[in-house]
Amino acid sequence: MVHVITKVHFFDKRVFKKFLEITSVISGVLSVVFLFIDIPIEWKLKVGLAFLTLLACVYLITWLLSNSLNSIDINIEGSGVSIKTGDIFQQSGLKAIAFNEYFDTQVDNKIIGETSLNGVFIQKHLNVPISELDRHIEEYAFDDSEVLEENEARKQGKKKRYQIGTICLYKDYLLTAFSKFDENNKALLTMPEYLEFLINFWDNVNNVYAQQSVSTTIFGSGITRIKGHRSISDEDLLKIMLWTFKISEMRFKYPAKLTIVIYKDKIDQINLLDIKSARNGV
Repeated sequence: MVHVITKVHFFDKRVFKKFLEITSVISGVLSVVFLFIDIPIEWKLKVGLAFLTLLACVYLITWLLSNSLNSIDINIEGSGVSIKTGDIFQQSGLKAIAFNEYFDTQVDNKIIGETSLNGVFIQKHLNVPISELDRHIEEYAFDDSEVLEENEARKQGKKKRYQIGTICLYKDYLLTAFSKFDENNKALLTMPEYLEFLINFWDNVNNVYAQQSVSTTIFGSGITRIKGHRSISDEDLLKIMLWTFKISEMRFKYPAKLTIVIYKDKIDQINLLDIKSARNGV
């Protein structure tokens, strides 16, 4: 038995609009055909039923495709934005990897989880000793305003704390300080801090992307806790990302574009038809 995840209502007006577009083409073609074909009277009822069956199938397929939509391309203030399922490490151009505010590199399932994006990056895609990445981060030319303090009281991990949204460019990766850590090294953000991160991130991308395409995942999807919004969905986070991108100064010039990559096991929670139908994606 096929199970359909109903992200889009069966009688959604956008599905019906698409259905009308398709049936208008079908009706036009059949009208031309029947100008040259005379249908016997005894067949007319069967042909009519067959036509209604065809329309029902077309509507059902249109609805199913709307529910299974896994990629869209939209335009936000002149910038091309692609939202799709896939592997961020397989994308071309620059790839954003979210670290914590200390740019920790210790993958021990306490500070960094093995299955987290930066854990996978460090263990499977770094291809150099971690000490080399640590040295690159330490010697990177951050602005003075981006380095907040030396947290000497921190017992595990690095001690230098950075402003969220800060970017460290490493090869074709944008390492970014995303999550704040509490005293127990648990990732935690408030919604104002999440918005602050995104605004800072887009502005910093604008300074370093050098006409290259940029790919990112949905920031905050997974283990990061947004205080007061524990039940916030990935779709909500995606819409917030698109809205902050829209109001930022970040603009991609063709052919460079922004790609937001969604994990395959998350796509069923996101109604891409809603995002595609909205003006500028939000």
